[in-house]
Amino acid sequence: MPPSDAAGHALVAGHTVYSCVVGSRAFGLAVEGSDTDRRGVYLAPTELFWRFEKPPSQVTGPREEEFSWELERFCALGLRSDPNVLECLHSPLVERIDATGRELLALRGAFLSRQLHRTFTGFAASQFTKVQADIGREGAPRWKHAMHLLRVLVCCRDTLRSGVLATDAGQARAQLLAVRRGELSWDEVTRRMATLTEEAEAAVSGSPLPAEPDRARVEDFLVRARRAALPGAG
Repeated sequence: MPPSDAAGHALVAGHTVYSCVVGSRAFGLAVEGSDTDRRGVYLAPTELFWRFEKPPSQVTGPREEEFSWELERFCALGLRSDPNVLECLHSPLVERIDATGRELLALRGAFLSRQLHRTFTGFAASQFTKVQADIGREGAPRWKHAMHLLRVLVCCRDTLRSGVLATDAGQARAQLLAVRRGELSWDEVTRRMATLTEEAEAAVSGSPLPAEPDRARVEDFLVRARRAALPGAG
């Protein structure tokens, strides 16, 4: 294991403030054999930032299908409405959490804004391009990827309408699982994608979400967390 990997894994093991399960298991879309995708947030000791070589901003592992962000990186991405970060913040399957992690979750609303319309639909569009490449290469779509691009659009539309991000597929679950099983044609999937994209667009103007996230609240939290991670603090 390279030294950098060992150092990153040590940060995850010793300084994680929040970790959860995401993906199909968190979205209510798991089937037999589904992976367990884990995501986490670690708070690197403040003294590590005093050196020329900074601590890693993200770490893969040490477990299979595990990925973690350093708190500042996580917050920065969340303020940009990154779909992976927002869904991590709203996972119902929390595996590890401390006082800092609980405060982070209490700030979930500060990250939400109408900006997610751009990022979620952009993510879905990129997935659509990948699925089309699969069709060209393999002659058929990867139905799991097709399901998830529709799920992202459902989440986008519903969050814009309600102002609350729910990761569970809810009423869309049956249709999404039908897509995963390949029971809908690719033409039907593309029509559904177009409809969801239009519905998400229509929801933006009347959304209860603010135009921008609450950067000041998030930054105040980050500064306090950094101070708490100073040598001898507390």
